[in-house]
Amino acid sequence: MALLLHRIGRFAYRRAWLVIVTWVLALGALLGAGLGLGGQLQDSFAIPGTESQTAIDQLAAVFPQTAGASAKAVVEAPEGGTVESADARAAIEDMEAELEDVDGVASVLGPFDEYAGDQISGDERTAYIQITFDGQVTDVTPEMLDAVTATGAIGKDAGLEVAFGGDVFQETSFGLTITEVFGVLFAAVVLIITFGSLLSAGMPLLTALVGVGAASGGILIVASFATVSSTAPMLAVMIGLAVGIDYALFILSRHRNQLARGQDPEDSAAEAVATAGGAVVFAGLTVIIALLGLLVVGIPFLSVMGVGAAFAVLIAVIGAVTLLPALLGVFGKRLAPKPGSRAHRRANAADDGGKPTMGRRWVDLVLKAPVVFVVLVVGLLGAAAIPAASLDLNLPNNAGTPGSTQREAYEMIESGFGPGYNGPLIVTVDITQTTDIFDDLDAIGAQLGELDDVAYVGEGLPNETVDTAIIQVVPESAPDTPETKALVEEIRELAPSIEEEFGTAIAVTGYTAVAIDISNRLADALIPFALIVVGLSIVLLLMVFRSVFVPIKAALGFLLSAFGAIGVTVAIFQWGWFAELLHVEPGPILSFLPILLMAVLFGLAMDYEVFLVSGMREEYVKTKEPRTSIVHGFQHAARVVTAAALIMFFVFFAFVPEGSGVIKGIAFALAIGVAFDAFLVRMTLVPAAMALAGKAAWWLPAWLAKRLPDVDIEGEGLRTHLEQEEWAAARPAAINVDDAVFGLAERPIGPLSVEVPAGGVLVVRGEAVERRVVAATLAGRLAPVSGRVAVEGTPLPTGQGRVMRHVAMAEVAANAPTGTTVGELITARLDATRPWYRLGVSATQVRDWTERAARALATGAPANPAAPGAPARAAAPRFDVDTPLASLGAEARTVVAVAAALAERPRLVVLDLDDDPSGASAELWSALAAIVPVSVTLIVGLGSSASTPDASPELAARGIRTLEPVSRSLEAHR
Repeated sequence: MALLLHRIGRFAYRRAWLVIVTWVLALGALLGAGLGLGGQLQDSFAIPGTESQTAIDQLAAVFPQTAGASAKAVVEAPEGGTVESADARAAIEDMEAELEDVDGVASVLGPFDEYAGDQISGDERTAYIQITFDGQVTDVTPEMLDAVTATGAIGKDAGLEVAFGGDVFQETSFGLTITEVFGVLFAAVVLIITFGSLLSAGMPLLTALVGVGAASGGILIVASFATVSSTAPMLAVMIGLAVGIDYALFILSRHRNQLARGQDPEDSAAEAVATAGGAVVFAGLTVIIALLGLLVVGIPFLSVMGVGAAFAVLIAVIGAVTLLPALLGVFGKRLAPKPGSRAHRRANAADDGGKPTMGRRWVDLVLKAPVVFVVLVVGLLGAAAIPAASLDLNLPNNAGTPGSTQREAYEMIESGFGPGYNGPLIVTVDITQTTDIFDDLDAIGAQLGELDDVAYVGEGLPNETVDTAIIQVVPESAPDTPETKALVEEIRELAPSIEEEFGTAIAVTGYTAVAIDISNRLADALIPFALIVVGLSIVLLLMVFRSVFVPIKAALGFLLSAFGAIGVTVAIFQWGWFAELLHVEPGPILSFLPILLMAVLFGLAMDYEVFLVSGMREEYVKTKEPRTSIVHGFQHAARVVTAAALIMFFVFFAFVPEGSGVIKGIAFALAIGVAFDAFLVRMTLVPAAMALAGKAAWWLPAWLAKRLPDVDIEGEGLRTHLEQEEWAAARPAAINVDDAVFGLAERPIGPLSVEVPAGGVLVVRGEAVERRVVAATLAGRLAPVSGRVAVEGTPLPTGQGRVMRHVAMAEVAANAPTGTTVGELITARLDATRPWYRLGVSATQVRDWTERAARALATGAPANPAAPGAPARAAAPRFDVDTPLASLGAEARTVVAVAAALAERPRLVVLDLDDDPSGASAELWSALAAIVPVSVTLIVGLGSSASTPDASPELAARGIRTLEPVSRSLEAHR
């Protein structure tokens, strides 16, 4: 991955304006399409598979009158008045009449109608009109809502206070307030302090804002075709802004340090993208995987939120490794810290010399008493997690935002009727098996009314086909209280006895029941999801750090910070600590907050872990001194990790004071989680625990080390590749081999050394296995064991892909398949390697290479007849595309195989001849000299007794080199 990122970084640096223009066009296209399509955000809390959702779906089919979107027009008489007065009653009835005439309204049920329920409060000051629309919330247009709210003027003219509530009035727009802007300003201040440069500080902000804009446009496009909640864009903006700044910060910090040490700007940008960018890609992928893990919970609205946030993180990662290096290319050396500046001195300071940095002083303090700091951190986070034991989950209660008409209606209903009237339950009754419908419904209603926390039970209302009825049950408690949850469970526990007594199946539904079912499912999924996230972190960190202790310590630290953040969130948002200070209304915790927190915080925690511990590992690999490695690795990464954590904290926390009710709790939990994880876990607990573990921190079983892939997050493989590339560039040749060992570690071949000029010939002589292993390695099909190997200036094994594209293998069939022709062989090779944009193989090209092979054989045939007494030689064979391969001799089949390989337009051709000495004749070498262009290098595998290519003056003139590989085991046997 490091090599790929290095190439991406170098390309973006060199083609800076092309990359920047591409980003501008992509941003404009996404935002333009998103705004132009006019997608609407909508909060749909459907949850397939639950009792409440199944009942809703059934009502939509058999009782469509109750399935449409609903609203309430709440009226309240002045102090001392009643809605029963003549003027108030007339105004309410006039409002009903006007509402019935509004397009899209299916039915209106007023408080004075014959079938009205408990729609007038006990003190007769408050009443409400129930409004049902034809379609769902998504079908209700702003014009319909304007027409509905316009009827309120009738009540207000009569001296009544009027407000409108219901799910159709829920605020689903999103936007940034001044406090979120302050968060970005705080992030800018941190960046300026970190870099000491306005120009450098502006780059992470620019890339993050571009990424957030692109992600928002993409989400709005999706909203035009699917249901997207109003929380999804805000969550994507919040997370995308935070990680976008941080990811760019990591890469830019590495780049500036390298510039301060005198590195070339282009090389520095490519290396920064390959090393720090590798950690960014790793961290971004962990966040994306964790967010996409929300799909397994099976809740659609949560899945959309996870996918939207994951998309924002993906854009942030792409921006960090493409747009940022393009900006680095535009500004070049101007980003280098000035000599003598603090940034320049820090970059060039010795690890153990000069004035110690704050990070060095902190890690020295921690390592003086690591046990004490481990106990303090675990104790503090454990205490913070205690409130999490009383976690109460629920969805938003449809109260609306303060000052909205929805909030006014909610509060008027609560004060006039009681809190339960804001979240009535709907009990569906299957009446297909009863003959005494109304008596049975009354009896069922009576049993429901005897349950605890029931304020009102409405009359049973059958549908037109008399197969389903509904009973409204109003709790005494608010929709988001534990008492209402208990009531839902009691009704469900009552269902079997009712079915047994009356033969009628019942189910509980309504917004409140759906919210309870969602909360229950999320609560049940919390622990399994946490285990999945922890398991993923252990596997990923095993690959990155090749250590058992580091992943386990990182996972336990993540759990400490996550549950500590949940505990503090419960204390403030549920218990009400400091609620007024933070403009928080105490109540249940948002049901999807804990699982969302774990998904996001997991990736951020692994981000900090990688940047801190990778430096420690790099030092340990060099010195094998655990304590010194911890100190040096920490002091190099502490400043950038501190800046990244502060930026995350400020960006997240800025959404708390004035953020929407849903996003407020998420932002607070993320801000606290980042603070806990970065400053307590990663920068305190990690060095203390690593010091206590000593060398055991880097232990890995040998059997596991063999099976784990090498991720190379620190770029060690890249540095080796660049060194070998520099070595190869200093020795221009087609093939460079320097003390290289081929084969397998347990059966090595070599060491071997050779240098073959472009267009030359390399003869590999020896046993079939050894020579074929060497040839396959030079062709990029196998990796060398050790030493240095370069083909066409590309080092192996890191450049295997590029080498394979430049080398063609000429496969000579000892026994050609019956019926296969010369043309078919060449066509098959061309078809296997043709570009994707070519529909087929050109017949002219096949015929051309066939004719070249025939001419080459004619050139290699003897010009004069055989000498007297010598056996007669066969004339050069004549063949075309339709000639069967089986009819050709060994030499002809070899030349045809080389022609088929050359049709791929390679720079090198590999050919292995059988051990039969007669297979490598002088005529064959002459034919190969004729068909192989002088620009193509030829690698030939020969048996020890076969004639060599120097039999052809043309090949000898190109330069012939010889390798004689022998495996060490065979050599020892000899």
